[in-house]
Amino acid sequence: MTEPNDTGPHDTDADVVVGDDGLARPPWAANDALLRSYYDTEWGMPVTDERGVFERVSLEAFQSGLSWATILRKRPAFRDAFADFDPDIVARFDERDVERLMSDAGIVRNARKIDATIGNARATVALRADGGLADFVWSFRPSETPAPRSLREVPTSSPESFALARALRARGFSFVGPTTMFALMEAIGVVDTHLVGSHRRGASGVWAG
Repeated sequence: MTEPNDTGPHDTDADVVVGDDGLARPPWAANDALLRSYYDTEWGMPVTDERGVFERVSLEAFQSGLSWATILRKRPAFRDAFADFDPDIVARFDERDVERLMSDAGIVRNARKIDATIGNARATVALRADGGLADFVWSFRPSETPAPRSLREVPTSSPESFALARALRARGFSFVGPTTMFALMEAIGVVDTHLVGSHRRGASGVWAG
């Protein structure tokens, strides 16, 4: 997800921060307890199931223009509102569901993003005929991953994220731009942008440390 953009650290030369526990993390995950736990246990770990990838595609869309911390704090409410991101259920949402979601203060009430999530659920169901969303996204895994030493060196897009965005849009998805898709690829382990020196570098097992 676009977690590292929360406070603009891509514009800094910040290196890892060593916490009280002796573990090194990027600045965005060093202080806030929720972000720290997310970084230590979830971010960058492989997600290869349809529902898991659909949830992250959806939350990346809602995160656009906001901080990831905001979305992460609202994630339980998002899961309740969107039927735990079951694509089959969300694909059947109608105008009554849209009205319900627009009145739900627990989530981000943005009509375009809500409509996109419902449309993306329908596109996810349709994509099963060609192997499914998870395999589709993972097919854009690059041949190598970045090895950034500071957040300034972490890319915000890649040729693969541009290609993935184009391919998903061709399949009926929306709110899937190249920056958003690169953040998705980071979040689910398709690429490893943990800083060199971070205790999480290589933790996914997909890439060598």
